[in-house]
Amino acid sequence: MKYPPPHHQDHEFKHMIEVIKAYPLATVISVKDNVPLVTHMPLIYREADGKLIGHIDIYNPQRGLMKDDKDVTIIFSGPQCYISPTVYTTTQLPTWNYIKVHLKGKVKAIESKEALKESLVIMTEFLEQPDHKYVLEVDNPRMDASLDYIKMFEITITDWEGKFKLSQDKKTIDTENAKAELIRANQQSIEGFLEKMF
Repeated sequence: MKYPPPHHQDHEFKHMIEVIKAYPLATVISVKDNVPLVTHMPLIYREADGKLIGHIDIYNPQRGLMKDDKDVTIIFSGPQCYISPTVYTTTQLPTWNYIKVHLKGKVKAIESKEALKESLVIMTEFLEQPDHKYVLEVDNPRMDASLDYIKMFEITITDWEGKFKLSQDKKTIDTENAKAELIRANQQSIEGFLEKMF
């Protein structure tokens, strides 16, 4: 039996790219000596060549694996929530709906400091959308002072998998109700969670 089921997979590149753009904080997984190393970092999708661009601290133990055509697995996580059977108009069991994009790729280190500076500026510009209240200038002295502590890399994506579990196997009205619950639950839960944490 195929897993995940076909109705929980999305093969549309434009949908997966939208997830990457809207939720750029990626889980990046490398393996060394059968031990996974995991870092959470923003990755930007470069439209021109379809590569992911990122930066890693030189003291991060995963840094040595972010070069030399090394294999990497990346997970982008979109909205997710518990779906109660009470959401549906038909009899169902409890479930969990989510949007994930799983990628595999090959890493290449970029050693040029000029390319690093340019990528930091471009990433900041992307993340400041749509208001662009802050502009990172190329000659920013704080950025210049940090360049020795940051390494740039790019990832060539070799495998794409969209895991979109959104009650697609239910009746149309139940799928719509689950979508509404996903929106409601995500909007409501963030404030309550942050109030507890801080």
